[in-house]
Amino acid sequence: MENKWIDALSMQPDKTVNTKRFSEQYAKNTATWDKLFEFLTEHNMEAMDLGKYPIDGEKCFAIVSEYDTKEIEDAKIESHKKYIDLQHVISGEEYIGLVPLDKTTITSPYNEEKDVILYRSEQVSYYPATNETFFLFFPDEVHQPGIQLQGKRRVKKLVIKINNVA
Repeated sequence: MENKWIDALSMQPDKTVNTKRFSEQYAKNTATWDKLFEFLTEHNMEAMDLGKYPIDGEKCFAIVSEYDTKEIEDAKIESHKKYIDLQHVISGEEYIGLVPLDKTTITSPYNEEKDVILYRSEQVSYYPATNETFFLFFPDEVHQPGIQLQGKRRVKKLVIKINNVA
């Protein structure tokens, strides 16, 4: 991660973030990533209304949503092709599951309109997501957000979609 941005953020990357892949993407798309980190440092996320926020046109945009966490069996396991996900819990807490691609079975093939592939797997590892961390999911990183920690919780969440530059 670029230290100039990390030092200014109120959150840190989760230990699962692939920093090598981030560095590669940052080098390929520096202007967009700089706009993303500027957005994060200039906005009070707790005060943000629900909805979509442009950051760099369709290359990068933020979505603020609220939902109740789900039981593991009710939460979708997914990946994307067009966009990298930055996920940050603004308030509340949840688990986010991660599973290696080779330990999954596709249940719904790629939907280009929604930029999503759905999976099932019995080998998901779960990590706590709070307002102190953020996760980055690259296109082949299968993830399962929105899982209950200890019973159903209301979560306000920021998801930033960043165009994946090949």
